[in-house]
Amino acid sequence: MSGGYDLNLFASPPDCNFLCSVCHGVLKRPMRLPCSHIFCKKCILLWLARQKTCPCCRKEVKQKKMVHVNKLQKIIGRLEVKCKNADAGCLVTCPLAHRKGHQDSCPFELMACPNEGCTSRVPRGNLAEHRQNCQHGAHQRCPLGCGTTLGPAERASHNCYRELREAWCQRQERSRTLVLCLLRRMRKVYRSANLIRQQLAQLREFLEEDDALLLGAPQEEAEAPPEGSIGAEMWGAQGQATL
Repeated sequence: MSGGYDLNLFASPPDCNFLCSVCHGVLKRPMRLPCSHIFCKKCILLWLARQKTCPCCRKEVKQKKMVHVNKLQKIIGRLEVKCKNADAGCLVTCPLAHRKGHQDSCPFELMACPNEGCTSRVPRGNLAEHRQNCQHGAHQRCPLGCGTTLGPAERASHNCYRELREAWCQRQERSRTLVLCLLRRMRKVYRSANLIRQQLAQLREFLEEDDALLLGAPQEEAEAPPEGSIGAEMWGAQGQATL
């Protein structure tokens, strides 16, 4: 297998200095030999496994003296490449270093259906629609539009009219229950309000009686004769009787 990048991957033909002499692709993880020739890491390791010489100049090569060419790798990483799904319709181009990031969100990337038993592979942009209609889906909405979520065993016997009627009856029953509960609470509030009014009326009558008693007490004290005058009258009556 080729160790470098395919030439067709790039938006424009890359510089010939970026090509590997072994695979003739664009250098991937470039390695420099002591003789200054540069190859893809995978390509040169496979070559050295068969013979210990440089593929270009045939000089002897010691593997421990090879070095990564990080600067060249960064330059190649900035080259513009096409999306791997260009043939499917994706027109995006991006730097080689960002290609994986685009691929993880590309709407044309083929994705496996997550439903158990389904072997379909569909573009990421169509996956949601496929899942709704997938025959292997655990649950999906009724295709006729009634809104019911159906499992695999329910699809064959599903009847939209019956389901909608049952749903309407259930809502009517819930509404009736709520109305009855509200009426019970209103009656309870009405009884509590009546009880409070009765207690307020009793309290008012009690306060009026109490006020009447307080106002009548000073008048009785004013009408009663002084204690001294009563004693004098009694003494005078006794003196007259004696005489």
